[in-house]
Amino acid sequence: MNALEINAVSKRFGDVVALREMTFEVRAGEIFGFVGSNGAGKTTTMRIVLGVLAADSGEVRWRGEPLGLESRRRIGYMPEERGLYPRMKVGEQLVYLARLHGLSAADARRSMEAWTERLGVAGRRGDDVQKLSLGNQQRVQLAAALVHDPEVLVLDEPFSGLDPVAVDVMSDVLREKAGEGVPVVFSSHQLDLVERQCDRVGIVSAGRMVAAGTVDELRTGGTVQLLVDAPEAPDGWADGLPGIQVVGREGTVTVLETEPGADDQAVLRAALATGPVREFVRRRPSLTELFRHVVADDQKEDTR
Repeated sequence: MNALEINAVSKRFGDVVALREMTFEVRAGEIFGFVGSNGAGKTTTMRIVLGVLAADSGEVRWRGEPLGLESRRRIGYMPEERGLYPRMKVGEQLVYLARLHGLSAADARRSMEAWTERLGVAGRRGDDVQKLSLGNQQRVQLAAALVHDPEVLVLDEPFSGLDPVAVDVMSDVLREKAGEGVPVVFSSHQLDLVERQCDRVGIVSAGRMVAAGTVDELRTGGTVQLLVDAPEAPDGWADGLPGIQVVGREGTVTVLETEPGADDQAVLRAALATGPVREFVRRRPSLTELFRHVVADDQKEDTR
């Protein structure tokens, strides 16, 4: 099975526990969003996958086998920090990196030309990296991850600093690589992008995976919001309804959260009892809202 597996990986830096039996997999042809607060363990996990750091325990496997030097050469990695040589020309640098991964000189040049063209930086091949804008440096960084035709992609904050056009280009590239069967994992704080782009999402808190699945799966069993536009409803009209919590009011619209099993029809009846109801909408939480709930619940568990 062409899956990247992270199995019970733990890592400690002195008294700081960075990872606690981190476990998840990225399947062939899947885009997996890896999200968490700063310091949650995302970058540490990626560095262990790359072999930059050694795990204290646990294992990283690719195609069912432990990752070694040769298999790691088939990974395309994009670090959050700029990982390019600032005084080296873009084209020369990409050819150099491709050759380090085993491509011939001719194949490395062809690949460099193709990816700089695709990512919109072909006109900057002769420029030093340090002379590029941050957005163009990010495009070159992605080209460096792709230039050797990797079998796995591991990207740390790949959309950081990109304009909307560049975001679309990068999104298309990631979806194209996934379509070729490449497992793609990327971290991002831009949860709206993660929600749109990813097949599955893993939420990390305090060094461990606390929830994973499609966004719809993560929503299952969680709270549902009701938006009720009842212009004549007084304050407190929904108080006392079982499984219902008022979380806000925006003009004549009351925002409610329902617990699993709560009767939304009871909410509608209560609203109609106050007068006309102009709108009654069920809304599933966004990934941003799910993230807040999951991380908050995990932190509560840790303090018990």
